[in-house]
Amino acid sequence: MNNINTVKNILKKISSQLHLWLGISSGLVVFVVALTGCILVFEEELEPVINRSFHVVTVPENASRLSLDSITNLAQAQVPKNKLSRIIVEKEPDRSILFGFKQGKKEKELLTVAINPYTGQVIGSRAEHDTFFEVVLRLHRYLCMEDTGKVITGISCVCFLVIMITGLVLWWPNRKNRKQRFKVKWDASPKRLNWDLHAVFGFYALPFIFLIASTGLVWSYKWVNNLIYLAFDGKPQQKREAPANLISSAASVTHYQQILNKTDQLRPHTGKVTFTTLDADSLSITVAKTDDEAPISNIVSFLYFDKNTGSLISTRLYENETPGFKARRVVFPIHTGSLLGWPTKIIAFIAAFVAASLPVTGIIIWLGRKKKGKKKVEKVVSKSRFVEPEIEVRKGVL
Repeated sequence: MNNINTVKNILKKISSQLHLWLGISSGLVVFVVALTGCILVFEEELEPVINRSFHVVTVPENASRLSLDSITNLAQAQVPKNKLSRIIVEKEPDRSILFGFKQGKKEKELLTVAINPYTGQVIGSRAEHDTFFEVVLRLHRYLCMEDTGKVITGISCVCFLVIMITGLVLWWPNRKNRKQRFKVKWDASPKRLNWDLHAVFGFYALPFIFLIASTGLVWSYKWVNNLIYLAFDGKPQQKREAPANLISSAASVTHYQQILNKTDQLRPHTGKVTFTTLDADSLSITVAKTDDEAPISNIVSFLYFDKNTGSLISTRLYENETPGFKARRVVFPIHTGSLLGWPTKIIAFIAAFVAASLPVTGIIIWLGRKKKGKKKVEKVVSKSRFVEPEIEVRKGVL
């Protein structure tokens, strides 16, 4: 029995040190990543609300949409020197059509032009790199520090996983404190209340936070991403790109409406349609359509069309994908909480908010103990000063 208690004490001491110092070293990063994660949970719902005039249009009565080809020409006329890179057609009838044009040297820097699909009116344009949610995403993934920030967030994420495990060890109740570990005492002193907020809320949110943090490693480390494919397919992720066009000669006309019609015919379910690889002359057009009628989110099928003729070259339908690909597609909705819609989004938001609070409540606990330790030292020193003269008197010095 004594040996078991000794092992427990050693384990708690090790966990205490790891929990403390890993928490101090990664706390600020965890706070930023978790807080930005709270915001990103509802990006899809908030974006058309925050920038309503850019995304939402008035649908005229008995009006029909203009062809995608004519709308594309209107968008291209706004930035004739920029190359069209992508087109986004939302499922809702009152949404504008977004055209992304290459801007600058970096691939991801796009200038987006929004067009009213009923009137052809140019609603506006914006640099995607400077939009609110794009900045929040860069903070979330790599602290707006590119590769250096990616390393920092990756290491901090691993530290946070260890912190959660050690926190569970420290939280684990015994017979005396069992009630205390499962319930927040709201009428307690500020110090006790802060401890409860850290330990009790941390315990209840731990399974969700752990799942969110562990899935986040997929974006930080390539080997974690490959591990999913190895587990389900028995081999690493295979590089896939759009096939080459069947006709090599450049065409002077576009076929986007024809491609959109064919996509809706092959994939009749509702969902967002995204055209990409439009700026690659030799590669076919990639069309991705989400399936919003599926039981879980992020279900996407890919179709490839010849850029010069608009004819279908090949398909990558979701139902025909490998288990590894399907497992990888689930990672994103698990991480963001969008897996089952609003219920899981609310859970993810609460979990991320609790995760953001843990470094704050944790540092308050540490500062309180540090202050308490300092007071103890001062008390011992003052006591020793009081005792010393008595000792000297007994020795006959005074």
